[in-house]
Amino acid sequence: MIRQLRPALSAIALCLSLPACAQQPAKAPARAANDADPALWVVKDADATVYLFGTIHVLKPGLTWFDEAVKTAFDRSDEVKLEIVMPDPATMQGLVMTTGVAPAGTPPLTQRLPEGKRAAFAKAVTDLGLPANALDRFKPWLAATQLSVAPLSKLGYDSANGPEEVIATAAKRAGKPLTGLETPEQQLGFFGSLSDKAQLDFLESTVEELPKLDSQMASMVEDWAKGDPDALAREMNDELKSSPEVAKVLLVDRNARWATWIRQRMAKPGTVFVAVGAGHLAGPDSVQAQLAKLGVKAERVKY
Repeated sequence: MIRQLRPALSAIALCLSLPACAQQPAKAPARAANDADPALWVVKDADATVYLFGTIHVLKPGLTWFDEAVKTAFDRSDEVKLEIVMPDPATMQGLVMTTGVAPAGTPPLTQRLPEGKRAAFAKAVTDLGLPANALDRFKPWLAATQLSVAPLSKLGYDSANGPEEVIATAAKRAGKPLTGLETPEQQLGFFGSLSDKAQLDFLESTVEELPKLDSQMASMVEDWAKGDPDALAREMNDELKSSPEVAKVLLVDRNARWATWIRQRMAKPGTVFVAVGAGHLAGPDSVQAQLAKLGVKAERVKY
């Protein structure tokens, strides 16, 4: 499940490295710049235009993507929309701890896992350089997200290279209004709204798939860089069939809400650059598919 949830995890996941986990990330060796041409879509009518750009929340250095059609679309836009606009780290940290720590009296997380899964969970935690019980007070969704995100820095991925950070910085420099489709509180609430079973399943499958994290991320980034949404859909969303609850809460319902927002925004003149996780723009329940249900056509920008 870690594979299909990683694209669904919002930019919030980037702020889940808690103080106990603070370590110096391994620096990826510098490599020659590689040109990436990620997919871009546009919705337009006589006086309104909305660009849809799919992101990968963390990237290694050296991948060139904020150019050509993507940069042109950004430059033409009057405003920018991300999934969320991140608050300052202290505020975000407080929200995470408030919503992601289990209530007093809840059994330790290790004890809530099936006995046969506990050793692998403990190893995953200690591999981060933490005591085996370091995540025991977390709700399962937060422990799972922490385990899936924290190792990425050791693999050379950095949110500073991620499109959200690049786009947000460019928007501020250009004086473009920058807002979120959701608030941090809302996004954290989506995770918290998952049933206990879904959260524990998420944690168990995250631990099982951690050894494949490097190859899975590399494959997703390659598909993204090639602008291949069909491959991304296969890589990211196929396994969602095994978790209808997660699919509904973290992908389908959110995509439908964003599509509704886009349709409503088209009633006003102007140009908007919308950047969301690439998993939301791939597969049969994508934002584009939800727009089609509303009678709105999104066209792929060729470049």
